[in-house]
Amino acid sequence: MEWTDILIAAGVMICLGGLLGLALAFADRKLAVKTDERLAAVTKMLPGLNCGLCSHPGCEAMATALLDGHQKKVSACRPAKKETHQLIADYINSTPGPDGKVNKVEV
Repeated sequence: MEWTDILIAAGVMICLGGLLGLALAFADRKLAVKTDERLAAVTKMLPGLNCGLCSHPGCEAMATALLDGHQKKVSACRPAKKETHQLIADYINSTPGPDGKVNKVEV
């Protein structure tokens, strides 16, 4: 085996790695999933008991349902105080999601 064979193999591997890296970078930009920043904020506002009284398996599921429009009343979360219900409703009703739309929920 000669040195030129080793250099050619190394050059091919470097070029191949660079092309695959560019393909991954392109895929990362084009296939990225947009997350809803409101989910963390609403989940943090909920009491965090994960009690299931709202008919959802936990507070994050309740927040997801409120933001998706499947749950229309914030008061379904019985452990939270009325002030918290109003705070959550005001936040959801005034903050647009990643698609630019604002959901309307009731206290």
